[in-house]
Amino acid sequence: MAKEKDRIQKHVNIVNRKASFEFQFIEKYIAGMMLKGTEIKSIREGKVNLQDGYCVFQRQELWLHNAHIAPYTEGTHYNHEPTRPRKLLLSKRELRKLESGAEEQGITIIPYRVFISERGFAKVEIALARGKKLYDKRQDIKEKDVKREMDRAGY
Repeated sequence: MAKEKDRIQKHVNIVNRKASFEFQFIEKYIAGMMLKGTEIKSIREGKVNLQDGYCVFQRQELWLHNAHIAPYTEGTHYNHEPTRPRKLLLSKRELRKLESGAEEQGITIIPYRVFISERGFAKVEIALARGKKLYDKRQDIKEKDVKREMDRAGY
């Protein structure tokens, strides 16, 4: 019983760190996800990969594609498919804002973070983002290096 409690985390916070390097975030939203029973158990174990994930509008609904939620280890033949599309739950006003923003050229909607809310629901933080150019990435690396050197020097 103690092993099971160690496996399931109370505070889940899975971040797609590569997204902040590849994209410049314009606006962030928090959305609920429609999940199957074994998916929430895998999320609570922390077995989620958002690196290839993206969001698409289909019939005025926002869907999360290619986000990998590993199959639950204790699941039976009713286990979920790891990369199935999942519907995201947002208000109509937020959906309209996202849809109009995503229609612009060079703008995309990406999943940035998956977490468990205080009420125990799985939430995904999505961002309206624009891809960075190579010189923007170099500038970010330079700023991080300068900040790291300042911290080491004790400033």
